[in-house]
Amino acid sequence: MHPCLTCGACCTQYRVAFHWMESDEVTPGGVPAALTERLDAHRLCMRGTYAPPIRCVALDADIGKYSRCSIHPNRPSVCREVDASWEYGKPSPQCDQARIAFGLPALTAADWRWRDDAGNDHPDDSGNSPSPPAIPPVAA
Repeated sequence: MHPCLTCGACCTQYRVAFHWMESDEVTPGGVPAALTERLDAHRLCMRGTYAPPIRCVALDADIGKYSRCSIHPNRPSVCREVDASWEYGKPSPQCDQARIAFGLPALTAADWRWRDDAGNDHPDDSGNSPSPPAIPPVAA
């Protein structure tokens, strides 16, 4: 199982700010505007992430047990840019820091062996396979 499906810690640690043009008020299929609030003249942020305590309104989770983004196909670009540690062969400081803040261990390359064993290739939201990582995966 993908480690993010039992985590969700990143959605409780960081402000999720993005350009207002990502909103579904401007871009069809964009981030649901009803779940955002204005951060400044050019940016919105997900409700629940403006100030501590942070918890994104789109998060459906019991951190460390189950997790899902209720708007995953329409999530902001900043969310798409945060990889889980070692998912693409390198650590992610944001992922590691969020997990550690909840007392969860940082992910390692070994946490991705299930994918290799199952032959999964992590398709994106459109069903397309992602491009290969820029850094080759570290051998376990």
